[in-house]
Amino acid sequence: MKKRARTSAALALLALPVAAVCACSGGESVEPAAAPAASEEPPPPPDEESASFSVQLGPRPYYLVEDMDEGALKEALLACSEGPFERTDFSIGHRGACMQFPEHTRESYEAAARMGAGILECDVTFTKDRRLVCRHAQCDLHTTTNILAIPELAAKCSEPFVPADAEAGTPASAKCCTSDITLAEFKQLCGKMDAANPDAATVEEYMAATPSFRTDLYAACGTLLTHAESIALFSSLGVKFTPELKAPEVEMPYEGDYDQEAYAQQMIDEYKDAGVEPESVFAQSFSLDDVLYWIEKEPEFGAQAVYLDDRVDTPEGYETAVAGMQGLADQGVKIVAPPLFALVTLDEKKKIVPSGYAEAAKAAGLEIITWTLERSGPLSTGGGYYYQSVADSIDNDGDTMVMLDVLARDVGVRGVFSDWPATVTYYASCMGL
Repeated sequence: MKKRARTSAALALLALPVAAVCACSGGESVEPAAAPAASEEPPPPPDEESASFSVQLGPRPYYLVEDMDEGALKEALLACSEGPFERTDFSIGHRGACMQFPEHTRESYEAAARMGAGILECDVTFTKDRRLVCRHAQCDLHTTTNILAIPELAAKCSEPFVPADAEAGTPASAKCCTSDITLAEFKQLCGKMDAANPDAATVEEYMAATPSFRTDLYAACGTLLTHAESIALFSSLGVKFTPELKAPEVEMPYEGDYDQEAYAQQMIDEYKDAGVEPESVFAQSFSLDDVLYWIEKEPEFGAQAVYLDDRVDTPEGYETAVAGMQGLADQGVKIVAPPLFALVTLDEKKKIVPSGYAEAAKAAGLEIITWTLERSGPLSTGGGYYYQSVADSIDNDGDTMVMLDVLARDVGVRGVFSDWPATVTYYASCMGL
C-alpha cells in the first residue's frame, strides 16, 4: 500500500450548502413525505442575481488527488488546491449530482450547479397525459421514487410489486412508468436514490437498497420536476441544458397519434417557448433517427445535437461504430458521446491512451462528450463497466483523475458527464478548461 501524501490540500474542505434533507427509506414502514403540488406552468426564472454564487467543491476532489500515485499529474493537481474554481461547460452534471442526491430532482441539480457544472441533464420522458418530465427511463418510478409506498398510485403501476420467492428462484419485482400516471399524480411523488433490493419480501425492503458508496442522507423527499420546470431552474442557475430524449417503453404512436417525431419536437418546443437560445441546448438521444430529425427540422438545435453511442457495448458494435464515423459526419452529426471505456485503451506499457474509436471520431471531425465519471464506486477492483478497456491499470480511487486527464488532454473531449461534478470542475479549473 503506497503512502499517501499529506499536504495543505487535505485541509481545503469547502462546504456545499444545499437543502438538507434526511434519509429516504429504511427497514421500517414510513409515511411518504409531502411533495409539492402539481403545477401546470413552470415557475418564472428568478432574477439573474440568483445565479451569482461561489463554486464550492467539498472534500472529494482533494481525497482523489491525495490518493493518486506520485508523479507530475498529482503535483500539478495539488498545486491547484486553493483554486480559484469556476463553473465550466467541461463539467456536466449527470442527472444532477446523483452520487449522493436523488437523480433528476431539484436538490440534485442545485448541488451540481454549486459544484461548478456548467451543463445539467434532464432525461426526458412523458406521462399518461403527455407531459414531459425528468426521469432516466419511462419505467423507473419503482426504483427512483416512493410510488410503491403510496397505495393509490402503486395500484396504477404496469406491474405491481411482487416479493422475492427463494424457492422458485425469482427476484422481487415491480414496474411503474410515468405513462401509468398523470402529471398531477407524478408531482405527488418523492425522488429517492435509484435502487431496489431483489431479495425483498416487502415494499419497504425493496425500496431500501442504496449502494454503500452512495447515501440516503439527502433523500427524504427529492423534488421531482417537469422538463419545463427544469428549464426554468437551469436558467435561474445560469447553466446550459442537455436534455436526453428517452426511448419510449410504450407502443408508439402512443394512443394512436403521438408518434416519435411529435415527442422529439415537443422537447425542442419547450426550449423555444421558454426563449432559450439554441446554442445553450445540447439535445441528446441514443436514437440516431432523433438526432437526424433535429438536424433536419430544427437545424439551430440540431447543430449541436449529441448522438449517444452505446453500440460499443459489443465488439461487433464497436467495430461498426469506428468504421462509420465519417458516415455520421456526412449526415450532419457534430457530436458523439460514447461511454468512457470506448475512448481509451492500454498500450504495451499498460498506460492509458486514446482508442481507435477516439482516433476515428477525431479524423471525421466529430467532437466528443463522454459518460460517466464517478459512477463505478471504489476503483480498487478495476472500476467495472466504465473502465473495462483499461481495468488492468486501475487500482485506486486516484485513478479517476488519471482517466480524466487522458480524456481531456489526449482524447480531447469537450465535456465529461459525472455523478459528482466537483471532481471534473476541480480538474477543469486547474487545467484552464
